[in-house]
Amino acid sequence: MERRKVDILCVQETRWKGSKARSIGAGFKLFYYGVDSKRNGVGVVLKEEFVRNVLEVKRVSDRMMSLKLEIEGVMLNVVSGYAPQVGCELEEKERFWSELDEVMESIPTGERVVIGADFNGHVGEGNTGDEEVMGKFGVKERNLEGQMVVDFAKKMDMAVVNTYFQKREEHRVTYKSGGRRTQVDYILCRRGNLKEISDCKVVVGESVARQHRMVVCRMTLMVCKKKRSKIEKKTKCWKLKKEECCEEFRQKLRQALGGQVVLPDDWEATAEVIRETGRKVLGVSSGRRKEDKEIVQDSVQRKRFAKKKWDMDRTEEYRQEYKELQRRVKREVSKAKQRAYDELYTRLDTREGEKDLYRLARQRDRDGKDV
Repeated sequence: MERRKVDILCVQETRWKGSKARSIGAGFKLFYYGVDSKRNGVGVVLKEEFVRNVLEVKRVSDRMMSLKLEIEGVMLNVVSGYAPQVGCELEEKERFWSELDEVMESIPTGERVVIGADFNGHVGEGNTGDEEVMGKFGVKERNLEGQMVVDFAKKMDMAVVNTYFQKREEHRVTYKSGGRRTQVDYILCRRGNLKEISDCKVVVGESVARQHRMVVCRMTLMVCKKKRSKIEKKTKCWKLKKEECCEEFRQKLRQALGGQVVLPDDWEATAEVIRETGRKVLGVSSGRRKEDKEIVQDSVQRKRFAKKKWDMDRTEEYRQEYKELQRRVKREVSKAKQRAYDELYTRLDTREGEKDLYRLARQRDRDGKDV
């Protein structure tokens, strides 16, 4: 996922027993559900920046689960499914499609839906009679299971994304074993949101599974940009924990109030006097970001500018400049992280650091939960 720049990945046949969320390293988190450690099991892997956007997780069965995310005002539902194989009983197949219908009916029509599933069926090449739900670029002939996928797409007004993009057969085949080359893994979305998808293809050469290949879809959500809030200067009230600062503040406040023991009736004027005294005695924050952040961000900005120059003019000089700035950014980030950890460890040894300790414990506990 990191190498291919994939943000959300639906996985099937995980064979992991249990219902949990866990960090799997490299900045990714896995939400999974399974009943038996020998068969079935589904999951969804998210990039770390989207983990806090998860609003709801539904684990329907060991063949079906869904996640609801809120991304800058846009609701996105991701469904991971694993349909029964061709040789399974009809009752099991009907149960799977019934569960998928229930999941779709529970999603409001105004929200985005993306289904990434191993449907174990062939929708086939060509789209005569089914132009509204699929393109011409399938693989081989349609079978009964593939017809179920097309019927579901028609009923739910969805589109089979794989079939809309003209690719070489090597980039359409999702399952390859011995002499068999078929297309059984599909990505579906609402027909109205098809314009947001710019590409969909099979990634060749990744050892995700022995026989299945990863299907990658590039989707651009039309989101509303949020206004960036300004950083305000704040009074350093935490200094009042020190006895000498507290005593000095009391004395200055009494002088400002004219030595009165009882506060005046005009609370607005009194509050302004208290605030002004606090700013004079305790001081105010700069309102700017921390120095480490400024240094790192400045290095990152210069690295990006060097990358643009190298993209425009592929000379050795610009390449060396970009590589040098890239190394410098890594060093600055490493130093900033080390300083932040040193400060944290020093603070944890003090009485004031108890709050940080509980905060870290709560954060670790939350990491193991869905929402």
